[in-house]
Amino acid sequence: MPGPPEIPPGPPSGFATPAPDSPAPAPGGSPLFPGPPAPPPGPGVVPPFAAPPTEGRTMRLWLGLGAAGLFVLLCCGGGVVALTGLSIFGVQALDERARVAATDYVSALERSEYTQAYSLLCEDQQARQTATDFAREQARAPRISSFVVHQTEMVTPIVVPVDVVYATGSSSTVRFVMEQDTGTGDFEVCGTTD
Repeated sequence: MPGPPEIPPGPPSGFATPAPDSPAPAPGGSPLFPGPPAPPPGPGVVPPFAAPPTEGRTMRLWLGLGAAGLFVLLCCGGGVVALTGLSIFGVQALDERARVAATDYVSALERSEYTQAYSLLCEDQQARQTATDFAREQARAPRISSFVVHQTEMVTPIVVPVDVVYATGSSSTVRFVMEQDTGTGDFEVCGTTD
């Protein structure tokens, strides 16, 4: 009786057998899962993935660094310029306000408006002397015929020099000490200095 047919030796059933003329599997691969295909040989062969472009990369880097440097310079330099401008305008504003207060005070004395002049004195001066005593004292003083207010001296305390010419023909430079009212922020006359 004939026996079962003979099966030639080979891989277990369900696995593909490489054809006799197929190339050997790539290193690291297996007959079932071959590795990546090798690039085709020969000159002028283009790889499957091109390398990223490198031209212009350095220029873009320097442009970016330059833009960042310009931004920092504008921020820092602009801040310095702004602070300088604010301080200059702040000093000019203080000078103008102090000179206006001194002008108003001396103008009131020139016109013999002693109540008005008294209201331009600081609280310390008003506490030392009543409005009536102030008016009596100023009425006995030589009358002012003209005056010139000079630039404020930004020292501590703030001083406004005023050249005063009296009706008697004499003249003097009076240096008014100015203080800011804490409530209103306006400058007030707070005495004189030598």
